[in-house]
Amino acid sequence: MNVKEFFGKLFSPYLCFHLLAMAAVVILIVVGINVGLSIYTKHGVGIPVPDLKDMDYNKADQLLQQDGLKIAVSDSGYVKTLPANCILAQSPDYGTKVKEGRVIYVTVNSPSSPTIEIPDIVDNSSYREAEAKLKSLGFNVLPAKKVAGEKDWVYGILCRGRRVANGDRISIEYPLTLMVGKGTYDDQDVDINYVGPDAGYGNETQSGGDVDDFQEVTAP
Repeated sequence: MNVKEFFGKLFSPYLCFHLLAMAAVVILIVVGINVGLSIYTKHGVGIPVPDLKDMDYNKADQLLQQDGLKIAVSDSGYVKTLPANCILAQSPDYGTKVKEGRVIYVTVNSPSSPTIEIPDIVDNSSYREAEAKLKSLGFNVLPAKKVAGEKDWVYGILCRGRRVANGDRISIEYPLTLMVGKGTYDDQDVDINYVGPDAGYGNETQSGGDVDDFQEVTAP
């Protein structure tokens, strides 16, 4: 086969038709994939998430439905100065572009203050330790009430005039008062840590034991 016959077969109408057909199929596949991805992801098109912070939950739900979005509560918090069921936070954030049907997760304000369990501090810790634990949980600790007992030892907790125990759940809004030992017992206000100068010497007399306090009595 000479060169002329080779190029004649290479560029024959039959072969050229098949090459063009294959190229057309490849182009159609590429275009179809791009169009499909564009439709599926709505490339370049998105719905901006509105600002829902401090908005009532029901109002936010209606607003999102108008934009083709959904809402769901992911968590709750408590801010005393804000109304119940208002939105404290949202995800995604305000201004983010999302697809239609996207769920916007929100944190709503609880209608009542949260309750927290009292830790194991009664008769188990010093005043400083107990105060630090309660404050770390968010409680407001009032000045301690002094009671008879070992100095700075926690003997109880008062909440709104009544005693509470370890494990009780108390509203974070209620202040607590620790009942702390003042280092004395009973009403005599005797220092329990005080040791008298004659301690351990009760069997000795003031004269040092050299003088006999008893007189010998002889029979008549």
